[in-house]
Amino acid sequence: MTSFTNREGALPHILEFLPEQTAKGTTQNYWLQLASDGLGEPMCVPLMVARGVKDGPVLGLTAALHGDELNGVSVIQRLFADLEVDELAGTVVAIPVVNIPGFFRQQRFFADGKDLNHLMPGNEFGNASEVYAFRLVDRFLKKLDFLLDLHTASRGRVNSYYVRADMSQEITRQLALLQNPQLIVHNPPNDGTFRGVADDMDIPAITLEVGNPSVYQKRLIRSGLVGVHNVLSHLKMTDDEIVGPEKPVILCKRSFWIYARKGGLLQVHVDLLERIKKGDLIASLRDVFGRVIDQYHAPENGVVIGKSTNPVNQSGGRILHLGIE
Repeated sequence: MTSFTNREGALPHILEFLPEQTAKGTTQNYWLQLASDGLGEPMCVPLMVARGVKDGPVLGLTAALHGDELNGVSVIQRLFADLEVDELAGTVVAIPVVNIPGFFRQQRFFADGKDLNHLMPGNEFGNASEVYAFRLVDRFLKKLDFLLDLHTASRGRVNSYYVRADMSQEITRQLALLQNPQLIVHNPPNDGTFRGVADDMDIPAITLEVGNPSVYQKRLIRSGLVGVHNVLSHLKMTDDEIVGPEKPVILCKRSFWIYARKGGLLQVHVDLLERIKKGDLIASLRDVFGRVIDQYHAPENGVVIGKSTNPVNQSGGRILHLGIE
């Protein structure tokens, strides 16, 4: 038995996602149970399923794996408002909010302070966040054919609209290019991420970084929505035309963060997508009295993917995400 209901008139509660649970040609919302709280009540994530009248692949989307990353939530909501199941081949399934405890607290991490996106594939017999991660993989991810994982910058930072993908794999390369991002970083998944465990399971997956945390950014949400529709068309799930990019994408073979050596009040002098040269001044650090105590220069030529916006910075704090073209 894989479903139950906790009160009359409520959405169906399920213990795992199965495409055949939803009738062909229909859209259905569910609550997918991943854990129980301290009162023994179900801890569930919202699950949205649109199953077409024709057979086809299962495309999965996830957002708010970090609880304060909201742009992807709106991308998923708008996608399901657009979908015509009578013309859809296959199934689109989405979890608009993965990290329920983080979402309630409007914070990045899970209830125990762990980053879910570095715990994958979790542990069936581990701590709270590891069990949650394991069940997300076991009850949802393994049923997918493709995955688009939507993120934003973390608090105190801003991002360009960019994609992380393994560009050495043709399928993921195509998924990345179809997003029409400003920038793509070649990033083979090997760090315990949700995308990484999908790759281990031979599920082609990319990570979309759709702007900034704790806000809705309409322009970036529209861009993300176009990218998902492009994927649906590319996979022959819809017969829409693929929309091409307005500007050429910037391709980066790698990227890295530049960190502060000291604590103090940080000012970053460069903008998103700005191309900088080795030796350029990129940031200054002042003490509480306003005196310059450190300056930071570009270690090599690159392009600004993301940067810190919070002036208060500790030793080892992030300054700037640099992409190497």
